[in-house]
Amino acid sequence: MLRTITQLFPLWAILISFVAYFQPALFQPLKGYIVPLLVIIMMAMGLTLTAGDFANVVKQKLAITVGIILQFTIMPLVALMISFVLGFSPELTVGMVLVGSVAGGTSSNVMCYLAKGDVALSISMTAISTLLGVVLTPLLSEMLAGQAVDVPAAAMLMSLVKIVLLPVAIGIVINQFAHGFTKKLEPVLPVVSMVAIVMIIGIVIALNASQFAAIGPIIALAVVLHNGFGLLSGYWVCRLLGFNETISRTIAFEVGLQNSGLATALAMKFFTPAAAMPGTLFSLWHNISGSILAGYWSRKPVSDDSQLKAKAESL
Repeated sequence: MLRTITQLFPLWAILISFVAYFQPALFQPLKGYIVPLLVIIMMAMGLTLTAGDFANVVKQKLAITVGIILQFTIMPLVALMISFVLGFSPELTVGMVLVGSVAGGTSSNVMCYLAKGDVALSISMTAISTLLGVVLTPLLSEMLAGQAVDVPAAAMLMSLVKIVLLPVAIGIVINQFAHGFTKKLEPVLPVVSMVAIVMIIGIVIALNASQFAAIGPIIALAVVLHNGFGLLSGYWVCRLLGFNETISRTIAFEVGLQNSGLATALAMKFFTPAAAMPGTLFSLWHNISGSILAGYWSRKPVSDDSQLKAKAESL
């Protein structure tokens, strides 16, 4: 039951978006809850992680290194390029760059599982990119969007420590010392995260309801292009480098599916509601595109390319 509810995330997100668009007054007073909701998401993520997830780096160091490099180069650069081509305003540009500069989203782990990917690798990459993003997200945002708009990198770094690092760390510690308790919570945690993300989407849609008709379609186009490029490049770069099908599928999701809820929260905290629109629409779209791709791959057998895997892991 709970699993079905979580898998229907795109439907709930679309429904809440319609409600927020036509009844914005219901959500606008909740603006101050965006950051606390994100803290809940990060805490839930931490509760599912163990020290072993980070130890997996040693086992698949090349795959993780390639994935992290793609994550923090292709996604922010493509976001900036799309913003330039579509003639975005500075606030929309910084919103796109934030989406490209944050870590991979936790939904990538679910999509990876459904697509017959390497779930352990996916969890490890999400965890590591989340920690690295505490420093890289403000740094990349300032480098790529700092000329168009003032990016308070230092303040953003401190916020990321509070919003991401501390909740995740607390969750890991609780999981380490009270695993029996957190094990019982495991079925509920994805639903908690999903509800928090859906609420964030509703709040941001409501805050932008008056201008959504004007800027929504062009931002949606940018988000679809951005997400699609991330999924394709993550997969094909890995295939060209000799990784097997399983690892390539995994890294495709890690690169293409962003922690857009975090990008939305940062945009709301440091910029404007309009700057949060790319992250909001990305939250909607990447779960739809990820579900479609995972469904396609789940029906497509993983090719027997163990030799490629051995070759890649030996590098």
